[in-house]
Amino acid sequence: MSTILFNQIVFGPVKSRRLGVSLGINLLPVDGKLCSFDCIYCECGLNAQGKGNGIIPSREEVKSALEKKLMEMKSEHAPLDVITFAGNGEPTLHSDFSAVIDDTIELRDKYFPETKISVLSNASMIHKPEVFQALLKIDNNILKLDSIKDEYVYNVDRPQNTAFTVGKLIENLKKFEGRLIIQTMFIKGMYNSINVDNTSDEHIAEFIDALRKINPQLIMIYTIARETPVKGIEKVSEEELNRIAEKIREAGVKVSVSA
Repeated sequence: MSTILFNQIVFGPVKSRRLGVSLGINLLPVDGKLCSFDCIYCECGLNAQGKGNGIIPSREEVKSALEKKLMEMKSEHAPLDVITFAGNGEPTLHSDFSAVIDDTIELRDKYFPETKISVLSNASMIHKPEVFQALLKIDNNILKLDSIKDEYVYNVDRPQNTAFTVGKLIENLKKFEGRLIIQTMFIKGMYNSINVDNTSDEHIAEFIDALRKINPQLIMIYTIARETPVKGIEKVSEEELNRIAEKIREAGVKVSVSA
């Protein structure tokens, strides 16, 4: 399989199917993957496949790289819709994540004040007060919730902390009081003889009940767009995603669909 690893701290900009013209920030090693989940659909590959030197960029290195790129784009009058924390794993694992967010807000306001700041996170670190507070400062606090079933999450998202439960996650998501975006990957197929389909009516009904409790400002639903690190996973059709989206809308939650 082909994996996608970002070999720079700041990368792009790229055209994101969900966010527009996006300048990426990778707070993790540039030659490997570091994540608190090990999702079987991750475009960066499985954790064991992407081990690098483990060197995480410092707060100062991130700020310097970002300012250099923003100055360059400003001088070229380049468009920029969003600065997005993504990269080679879970960005909130960075020990100075909160300070990096403060630096990014400062630089955004200086060079591209109309640009949004987004964080794509698996939500595994939101129980930490400093991470929680940092995510409240940004424009797009985008947090993963693929299923409300622990068994599904352990088979597909594969959290590395064995104390992780979806119930605890939902309680922490509720604490944002609606100031968050939920991001959900829908897939079908089999992995290790286990059905990984999270599109069934039962699955969706329970998922919508959780969304009512979380009350997100938006839910982004999508499916795989690239090769996955394991075999047997299938893309969900646009028609099916739209069917799911309509059910969510009926529950009063705003939805965007990326097929």
